[in-house]
This record gives sequence, C-alpha cells and structure tokens, in this order.
Amino acid sequence: MATYTTEIASDKLVSDNPIHQRLLKAYIAAKPWISGQLLEVGCGEGRGVSELLPLADSYIGLDKIGEVIQSLKGRYPGVDFRQAVIPPFSDFEDQSFDTIVSFQVIEHIPNDRLFLQEIYRMLKPGGKAVISTPNITHTLSRNPWHEREYTPQQLIDLCEGIFDRVEAKGIGGNEKVWAYHEANRKSVQKIMRFDIFNLQYRLPASVLR
Repeated sequence: MATYTTEIASDKLVSDNPIHQRLLKAYIAAKPWISGQLLEVGCGEGRGVSELLPLADSYIGLDKIGEVIQSLKGRYPGVDFRQAVIPPFSDFEDQSFDTIVSFQVIEHIPNDRLFLQEIYRMLKPGGKAVISTPNITHTLSRNPWHEREYTPQQLIDLCEGIFDRVEAKGIGGNEKVWAYHEANRKSVQKIMRFDIFNLQYRLPASVLR
C-alpha cells in the first residue's frame, strides 16, 4: 500500500481544491517553456501529465512511490513512467532532455545542490529547467517532510551557482486561495500558541512525521 504525505492534494475533495488549483497552476504557467524531450522529476499522482504530454515530443515521469507509478501506467498506456529515488539520475546520460520540470520536489531533497547539478547535466545546450518550491515567507508551520524551504532570493542564489541563466517567477492565488490560506493561518496560530517551547522547530523531523 502506498504511503502518501500531506503534500498530495486531491482535485476531488472540496477542502483540498484551493491547494490543487495552486499546484496545477505551475503546470499551466510552465507551458510556454515545454518542448522536445521532457523529463518530469516528481510526477506524483499525475496532476499535470495531461497538460504536458501534448507539448512534448517525448515524456518521462519519475516518482519514488511505486504504486503511484503503476497507477499512472494504467491511466496513460504507452507513457514512460519510472520509479526512482534521486539524486543522482544514474539512468540518464548527459544532455538527454530539452526540458526538465520539477514541482514541489527540491524541498524534499537532502542534497539540493547535487539535485540541481544533475538537472543541469541532463539538459541539452539551450535546454530549460522549470522548478517550483514553497515560499517560506508564506509557510504557516514547519513541514516535517521538508528538508528545508527557501526564500525567493535563496533559491535564486542556489540556481545561479549552477545554471547559465535564471529567471524567477511566483505563483500566488485568487481571492478564494488567499481566503483559504488566511483561514488556515488563523487555525494554525490557535494551535501553535500552545507550543510555548517552539517544539515544532526543536524536535527532529522524524518525531513530527
């Protein structure tokens, strides 16, 4: 049986819909940069596969959860989905892809620099990587599944040390999404006021999972 984290949001549950819409927006926003041989690192349950497939000459989707990969193979016959724990990306040669996308993944990776170096290695000359991650300035509480979170400038600085050119954009939300975020913030604050010793940041992540 697959084990899912709270990172996975449903497009069917009303309570998850604002999160789903915000995560889906990354795929829609990335469309102008999708072309050629495409690799998706962390395809999850396939939230954006149908958005990406028509734009690429070929597509490979990677995820660490085997049951999710098997489900995607059933939904998208003939599409190349593979289970993989990364980095490194040992199965792929240098300059293999025109585009690499990875949404809400880098924050889970212990060695984020190696992760980006490997993405750069796999890109063809002139290729593009599109990467998203939570903005720590909007984080409501510690997520124990995250190795770290970034400010926009921290992520820019990290990427500029690896890629030839870096362009930063943000994904926000409409009034519904921000109302959902504000309601969550108030709920979290009510709970966190009992954490007088700031244990959410002092305890090991494994204890909080």
